[in-house]
Amino acid sequence: MAEQVFGFYMPTVNLMGIGAAREIGGRMKSYGKKKALIVTDAGLHQLGVADQIAAYVEEAGLSAAIFPGAEPNPTDHNVEAGLAVYEQEQCDCIISLGGGSSHDCAKGIGLVAANGGRIHDYEGVDRSDKPMVTLLAINTTSGTASEMTRFCIITDSSRHVKMAIVDKHVTPTVSINDPLLTVKKPAGLTAATGMDALTHAVEAYVSTGATPITDACALQAIRLISRNLRQAVANGEDLVARENMSYAQFLAGMAFNNASLGYVHAIAHQFGGIYNLPHGVCNAILLPHVERFNLIAKADRFADIAEALGENIEGLPLREAAEKALDAIVALSADVGIPSGFRELGAKEEDIELLAVNAMNDACALTNPRKASLEEIKDIIRAAY
Repeated sequence: MAEQVFGFYMPTVNLMGIGAAREIGGRMKSYGKKKALIVTDAGLHQLGVADQIAAYVEEAGLSAAIFPGAEPNPTDHNVEAGLAVYEQEQCDCIISLGGGSSHDCAKGIGLVAANGGRIHDYEGVDRSDKPMVTLLAINTTSGTASEMTRFCIITDSSRHVKMAIVDKHVTPTVSINDPLLTVKKPAGLTAATGMDALTHAVEAYVSTGATPITDACALQAIRLISRNLRQAVANGEDLVARENMSYAQFLAGMAFNNASLGYVHAIAHQFGGIYNLPHGVCNAILLPHVERFNLIAKADRFADIAEALGENIEGLPLREAAEKALDAIVALSADVGIPSGFRELGAKEEDIELLAVNAMNDACALTNPRKASLEEIKDIIRAAY
């Protein structure tokens, strides 16, 4: 067995629990910062959530400007527009507020602000030379874990491709998960982000980069999701379910941030880039199809996943126990209302070739446990239609 050294990356400070968002001003002051650019989406801005965070900053005697231009599946243009506001307002740090779109947009702004050039220059693994500007990430969903990872996904508008930027320098300085900020999220978003977290945990657990540390995080995330996602979708104001989903997505983030991912994300990024579909929904649709392909490579691990999902596998042959995991994933996805396939979302058969080719070049494909040919990737995509 070849020698391999594994790292473990996460923010220096991680705040969790009801009311944690109120800490933002004090944390910003502790880093000697004076003015933050709050990067968020139009919806959270219209609801007044960005103003609420700005008020917490001002209570600490500091100031903030708001950039509400993070679109779902943020683009290179969003990063460029946000960078212009950051420089115009003479900010010295960034606060990201939202889910993965806001956090990724903020990471892109912070990376270019510190390193220069364009966001396209950093596609790939560890392409930057300098840490991005100080980023304090406040999460409002329970799914992407982008508030604490070294992953940044930005759509290249000209190529219609999601650029995977995996860089230690885009890890936020501070992550904040306050369940109170998640209670008003609609059921559909709760379902999609929850299934995104499940995908992170499953892909990390079967990844070729898995370690005992990431394994522990992934399995506990799967347990929490199986016990709480349905409840969070059914009643968004169930604070116990909401808090447990916050922990679950964070644990899943710890797992994939260090073990990386696989073909589910590699393919899902392409559906997001071409059709602008919600990332969590893409992952949820693809998850059982990709893992059915992966089953022979990690049957023992899929049996573990089945057990974490609440399945009784006692006395079953390994293959049957492993397949229980796939059945449980399909059942959970159906229960929370995930669409059954991409065709109903407008995906076209003629795009399968392009989707597959681009997926094979995605950085997330590198740690998938079973290597696929182009034809096999196309078959997985067809099955998900």
